[in-house]
Amino acid sequence: MTDPIADYLTRLRNAMKANHRIVEVPASNLKKEITRVLYEKGYILKYKFEPTENKQGVIKIALKYDDQTRRSAITSLKRVSTPGLRKYSNQSDLPRVMNGLGIAILTTSKGVMSDKEARQLGIGGEVLCFVL
Repeated sequence: MTDPIADYLTRLRNAMKANHRIVEVPASNLKKEITRVLYEKGYILKYKFEPTENKQGVIKIALKYDDQTRRSAITSLKRVSTPGLRKYSNQSDLPRVMNGLGIAILTTSKGVMSDKEARQLGIGGEVLCFVL
């Protein structure tokens, strides 16, 4: 697999389209941090890391749906920076997703965070994905 982050986002998208409650993804430190940001911003209900026989482990993510309409809290996940074409932004030109309705997840020198947190700290980084 050449792009594990794209695989992670695709697993989330597929689980939401199938209205699954829980999705399991292979764990890595970057995926754990992306999941933490999604949880802090209210896009998922909860998550749990479970070690397995191999060292990698699994992240179990409980997806969040609206009770009445059964629509997912995440309407769109888009990979921005890919292994073949990295997308970096400095602090002055950080992207705004849908004029502030969504978030961009960045990896910075201070760790993985949303675009709003990066603006507050005044730092830039690699734009991993857009969440809406």
